[in-house]
Parts: sequence; structure tokens; C-alpha cells
Amino acid sequence: MSWSFLRDILSGVNKYSTGIGRIWLSVVFIFRLLVYVVAAEAVWKDEQKEFECNIRQPGCENVCFDQFFPISQVRLWALQLIMVSTPSLLVVLHVAYRESREKRHNKKLYANTADMDGGLWCTYVISLLFKTVFEFGFLVLFYKLYGGFSVPRLVKCDMDPCPNVVDCYISKPTEKMIFLYFVVTTSGLCILLNVSELFYLIFRYCTKFYLKKQANKMAQETCDCKNKQHNLIPITSEQAGTDVPDG
Repeated sequence: MSWSFLRDILSGVNKYSTGIGRIWLSVVFIFRLLVYVVAAEAVWKDEQKEFECNIRQPGCENVCFDQFFPISQVRLWALQLIMVSTPSLLVVLHVAYRESREKRHNKKLYANTADMDGGLWCTYVISLLFKTVFEFGFLVLFYKLYGGFSVPRLVKCDMDPCPNVVDCYISKPTEKMIFLYFVVTTSGLCILLNVSELFYLIFRYCTKFYLKKQANKMAQETCDCKNKQHNLIPITSEQAGTDVPDG
């Protein structure tokens, strides 16, 4: 596939993101997308060809490979990268909807179509939730499929058609384990950034709501004070008029 398409999508989100969101995009670009394209694919390129078992029973090596690699790790990471990146497209689509709405009505409906308020704020928060769930879900899925975050040198297999317990050896296990730790660490970092950005947006929204509420309260008190002063003026005049003696 063309990874430039995914890169263009993420680049479009960058101008609508917060500071933490831009850090997340940098991590995805540099430490995930580039590492995946440049190095990871090469490390796992011939994993089935270089998977060797100490038996030549037809079909045994294939079923043993399938037992340990139910899905290719590098393809699982590619799917993870796509899934955690696409929710950001929701923000781009929402901004595009605002812009098309202004064109359709031929007037200015928003102070700025990219302002993080109202529906766009909700869309951004939802995208953060999806990204966090996908990141965590893929880590759990990987742990369940491979029994942990490690690459053993030796795998024992006793599935049919293997006549007995067979020893199978994984090629370049140390190199693969280093990349595995790197991927898991960057995934954890992305989860931390997503959660931090989520709390930041909620805190900023609550602060803005509180300040707006206080401003409205002060404006209401000022208005009530002016109304009371205005109501007191006629009463004082009448009293002053009655106190003045005739002639």
C-alpha cells in the first residue's frame, strides 16, 4: 500500500490538533510509520522461509509456523497503525462539513471553522477515545495471540501431522524482540499522550464553562443592581415633592 496516503491524512489533522496532539503525530510519523517502512518490514520479510524445524515431515513445519504466527506480526502492526490513525479523519471531515455549510448558506456561520468548540470539540474527544481504545485493544490482542511480548528462540510444537514434539527455531529472535519492545513502548507512549490530551481538553472545557458562568453571573448582578437604582429614583422624587411646602 502507499503509506503516503496515510501521511497526508495525518498532516491534514496537524493544523487542528492541540500541542499534545502534534506530539502524538510526531511520534506516529517518526517512531512508528518511518520505522515500520524502513526497518520492520525488512526484519520480518522472510519469517516463514527462515522458520526451521528439526523434522522433514510434510506439513509439520507449516502447522508449527501457523501455531506460533497465527497472524504476521508486521501485518498486525500495519493494521494497528491504520486503525489508530484513521479516527483523526473524523476531525478533518467535521471541519470540511463546517466549510461546506458556510458555502451552502453563503454566509459566515462560525468565527473560525477550526475552533475547538461545540460539535468539533465532541468529535475531537471521540476520535481520542477511539484511538486510545484501538491502541490498547491491539496490545491486548498481541499479548493473547503470542502469549506475551517476547520472541523465543525455540518453539516446541506437537500438532498434527507432526509425529512427536518438534523443536522449531525462529530466525533473528533478538532483533525481532528489540523491534517488538520498541513497538510496544511507542504504543504505550501514544496511549499516554492520548489520555493526557483527553484530560487537557476536558479541563480546558470545564475551565472555559466555569469562567463563562461566572461572567454571566457578574453581568446579571450588575444588571439587577442598576434596575434597583432605577426603581428607587421615582420614589425619592415623590417623597421630595410632598415634603416641599405649598406657596
